[in-house]
Amino acid sequence: MRFLHSKHQNIKPYTPGEQLNNPEVIKLNTNENPYPTPANVIEAATKAAATLSRYSDPTAREVIEPLAAHFGVKSEEVFVGNGSDEVLSLLFQGFTEEGINFVDLTYGFYEVYRQYYQCKGETIPLQKDFTLNLADFNQTKGTIILANPNAPTGLVIPKEELLDFIQKNPERLIIVDEAYGDFANESIIKEAVKYENVVVVGTFSKSRHMAGARLGFAVANAQRINELNRLKFSTNPYNVNSMTIACGKASLANQAYVDECVQKVIATRTWISQQLTDLGFEVLPSSTNFIFVRHPKLAGQDFYQQLKKKNILIRWFDQDRIRDFCRVSIGTDEEMTKFLHATIDIIERVN
Repeated sequence: MRFLHSKHQNIKPYTPGEQLNNPEVIKLNTNENPYPTPANVIEAATKAAATLSRYSDPTAREVIEPLAAHFGVKSEEVFVGNGSDEVLSLLFQGFTEEGINFVDLTYGFYEVYRQYYQCKGETIPLQKDFTLNLADFNQTKGTIILANPNAPTGLVIPKEELLDFIQKNPERLIIVDEAYGDFANESIIKEAVKYENVVVVGTFSKSRHMAGARLGFAVANAQRINELNRLKFSTNPYNVNSMTIACGKASLANQAYVDECVQKVIATRTWISQQLTDLGFEVLPSSTNFIFVRHPKLAGQDFYQQLKKKNILIRWFDQDRIRDFCRVSIGTDEEMTKFLHATIDIIERVN
């Protein structure tokens, strides 16, 4: 007996990275922030927990106002959601009448949402070196979504190149997913509000130590934000809980700690990239909190499995073009040193 709607019968759900509650496991597989959640954020969560008998503020002003101030935009140009995934879901649901297009190697949820909402659209292959020629989208119609920097490759489209493309396509909505934007220097958030055809999506999960709290956002022209709110208030008005709102506000009040941790991640990324290069790995130039690597003598799946036996988790994708690659999140210096030693042991055995 079948009750599920036929349009969802063949959908292929998103596969999250493994989450093991084992303190002996080094997690380098889900691009979380490796540094501790700051004390003021924990205190904010504890205080907000006392109000859980009441609904959260559906306007989320407590976090939207300081977030807008942080970016130098107006509050009416900011939207928040239950993680950036909810923001993306609303965009796929409401802004894809003419279709939505994206590259072949990118965030896996895009294809899931395109199936879920039955959107039309094209998949554009990245170049052989995994870069993107934006002109390839000229053959498509409808909305375009770009992860910038991209995942899992870690590559970034230069800001000026992206803005030029936006200006040349005023009739097309362009969604820029900047989940990893804080680890690059190519954000277009400040410019996004000047255009009617741009929505920038971001998250508190990567640079702000809040992956478990689920807080995402969009920055755009006030009209686009108003439309997002119409969709939200038609589906889930209380989409961000009180504790998360309080935590988001506290995170924004502790920007110095966020910036410090981002710089640590970037420094460690540079160091481990060179170490792996010296071991014979190909390491794509990363603008994120992870690296995308492969070794000529080691299959990606083997690298993943051998590290897992050593209680180190990385991410391997059983996907055309990238089966030989693995994605490695940047951990603390101590974690990455252990990862490096384990990798050296594996490579020595292969050689």
